[in-house]
Parts: sequence; C-alpha cells; structure tokens
Amino acid sequence: MGVVTTRTRDLDSLVRFSRQRQILRTAPPRLTVPDGMTAPLGCDAVAVPEACGRAMVARLPRMGCVYADGDRWWWIVPSDSDVALEWPAPASYTTGALVPDARRAPGLIHRPDGSVPYTPPIPLYLALCQVTGTTPAWSRHIGAGAADAA
Repeated sequence: MGVVTTRTRDLDSLVRFSRQRQILRTAPPRLTVPDGMTAPLGCDAVAVPEACGRAMVARLPRMGCVYADGDRWWWIVPSDSDVALEWPAPASYTTGALVPDARRAPGLIHRPDGSVPYTPPIPLYLALCQVTGTTPAWSRHIGAGAADAA
C-alpha cells in the first residue's frame, strides 16, 4: 500500500496564490508574436485609429506584424521605441505589447515575410506624423534659450 502525503499550505501561500490568480484574470491581453517568428529586441506596441493605420500603410517601406481590434490598429515595434520619441496623438504606446481596456487580444491582419515581427519605429513615427500633420520632435523649433542667444 502506498503512502499518502498531504501538503499543507499556510495562510500566506493561499493569499499569494489568490492574488496571482486575480492578476492573471485582470491583466490586459498581450499581442503575441506568430509561430515561427522571434522578437530578439522585445516587443512594445503602437496603437492608432484604423483610419490612421490605413493611411500610414502606403508611407511605410516595411511593415511588421499589425493587429486590429475593430477601431484600432496595433503595430509591433522593438522594446523602448518610445525613448526620445513623442508619439503624436491619437497614437498610444504600450510597453510589453499590452492591449489595455481589451478583453482579448486583437487579431493579426498583417504578417511580414521572414521571422522578425517589427515595423521599424522611425518610419512608423514619420508616417504617423505625416498622417496627423504633426512636425517630428527633432524638427521643431527650440524655444528661447542658449541657441537663440547666439
């Protein structure tokens, strides 16, 4: 006859387990890289209204994975693509390719050839600036300061 063992859990373990389950239930969905693709630089995402996304397509030399959830398009970019870039409204940038305020992840509408899911962030940023009529941050006039004093 085998020995039956019973594992006991203390109250702290039960509370921690309950909190982890709650976090998993309430965490926003994440855009996932399709099978066969790798994301060596990590993944963030840029979301734009569908109309902006459609207008941006013709302006991009290369598109990576693009997802749609009805009213927004989501573009996969390498992690930290928001460093030194002010993504113009109406775009929203999410780290970790999270999709806030969604019950499920958007569906994939474009998959590039090859094994890398990224849309290059600078061309994406420039296309968004063109579509929204925004001057890229590095082209804006610097206000009063040392540069104007010369």
